[in-house]
Amino acid sequence: MKKLLLIPIFFLTISLSAQNDFEIAKNVDIFVSILRELNAKYADEINPTDLVTQAINGMLENLDPYSVYYPESKIEEFKLMTTGQYGGIGALIQQHGKEVVIAEPYENSPAHKAGLRAGDIILKINGLSVQEKKSADISTILKGQPGTTLTIEIERPTEKKKHTFNVKREDIKFPPVPYSGMLDKEIGYINLNQFTEKASSEVKEAFLKLKELGMRYLILDLRNNGGGLLQEAVNIMNIFVDQNIKIAETKGKIKEQNNIFRTHNPVIDKDIPVVVLVNEASASASEIVAGAFQDLDRGVIVGKKTFGKGLVQNVVPLSYNTSLKITVSKYYIPSGRCVQNVDYFNRDTLGTPPYIPDSLATPYKTRNGRTVYDKGGIEPDVVTPDTNVSNILIALVLHNIIFDYCNEFAAQHETIVPPNQFKLTNEAYQQFTNYAKNKNFEYVTETEAFLKNLKEIAEIEKYFHAIETRYNELTKIIETEKSNDIYRFKEEISDYIGNEIVARYYFQKGRIEHQLATDPDVKVAMEILSNSNRYKSILLGKK
Repeated sequence: MKKLLLIPIFFLTISLSAQNDFEIAKNVDIFVSILRELNAKYADEINPTDLVTQAINGMLENLDPYSVYYPESKIEEFKLMTTGQYGGIGALIQQHGKEVVIAEPYENSPAHKAGLRAGDIILKINGLSVQEKKSADISTILKGQPGTTLTIEIERPTEKKKHTFNVKREDIKFPPVPYSGMLDKEIGYINLNQFTEKASSEVKEAFLKLKELGMRYLILDLRNNGGGLLQEAVNIMNIFVDQNIKIAETKGKIKEQNNIFRTHNPVIDKDIPVVVLVNEASASASEIVAGAFQDLDRGVIVGKKTFGKGLVQNVVPLSYNTSLKITVSKYYIPSGRCVQNVDYFNRDTLGTPPYIPDSLATPYKTRNGRTVYDKGGIEPDVVTPDTNVSNILIALVLHNIIFDYCNEFAAQHETIVPPNQFKLTNEAYQQFTNYAKNKNFEYVTETEAFLKNLKEIAEIEKYFHAIETRYNELTKIIETEKSNDIYRFKEEISDYIGNEIVARYYFQKGRIEHQLATDPDVKVAMEILSNSNRYKSILLGKK
């Protein structure tokens, strides 16, 4: 009976495959016919490459956001994704009103060595004006073959002068570990911001250096790490767990390509207490590492629930120097759960992919028997409170008032103290408040928005005449109080300004080091590591 049942299933599989092959051939023929007709008969000239690229992108958008086509024109973007490096001048740029400015040169980059500074307004590149272009367009122009030279004309507002720089493009490499160091005599810290090639070797190198400095506890920071290469995640876990331990398993359509990823090398340190920091932007390979630490009860996870990306992509080289990144499988962490948050494969009639509800979550067990769930993401063992940002700080950032002030500060001060010692003085903050008051910027507080909504509802329900006097009184009180916001939120604004100033002198590494002193998640992590009983009780499920 079993053999008889296999016959129709076998032929059904062949039939479906043959039907799909026929549908592909038919639709490719239709597509090519349409493209030829457009090229021959359309009223205006067409760009076949642009039309085909748009068609491919439209097709992939109906699948998932991680399946992406890379035409030859985006080769540097593709290179950055896979290797953490690209050809360019090494500087962040940003829109500043109608202009595009240098936001931050990378340390020792061509932009930095040439003399470009934060705040420089880009006027011309190779003699051609770029003042009508957006930041994305200028970013594309600045990227290119290493060794080629660009002539960049800028205006420096702090000097009210124009300058011209010759900048030779280089291979710009983003270090996977932008910062590592000791937070005190015993607690080490490693910031890992991407899982590109050699990420694991850099983590291992940083780990060993910290051990030499006396590290007995470690904080591994994966916040805002969007992931990368799965094998690098496995290699990083190998620093902390024994050889031949399963870290992840992939399952997809092609069974021959399903894999179990295990650690291959002798462990470096399987006993050091570890806290892993995560947040909503920790995704993919970050979730493999955080999930493995949790499932193997190897470390405590602290922060916010992670993004929930449990899909694996492969890069397929195509003809004419193009590539396709395509989702090929899901991954499962040691307990057997998948962290995928959105079901892209079961869209509703409107094409909206549904989130996987908590009601369908399945319980799994960690090595010590703790219960964990596949709720789309990794839920931390210790959840830290949300950090609310004041509306005035948001306005000061969006209107570039802090950015411009920090550029003025850097122009007036040749040096500052090291990042971990720098703090904005009261005098400097007063200078900033005077600077900000001369700028035109507006913002709406939550209370103002609430009152406006209250007035609209009251007018509809014809109650407003009864509360108008009190409403006007409240409005005046709020206006008065709002004028003091720049002092009310002094600590928050001052910390932000201080961090921006540090970046002008010590770049990305200094920015991270400066933030650590006031980072609430780091503080929680240090408290857990300093209390061995609490650390052990969390891993035993006895919080």
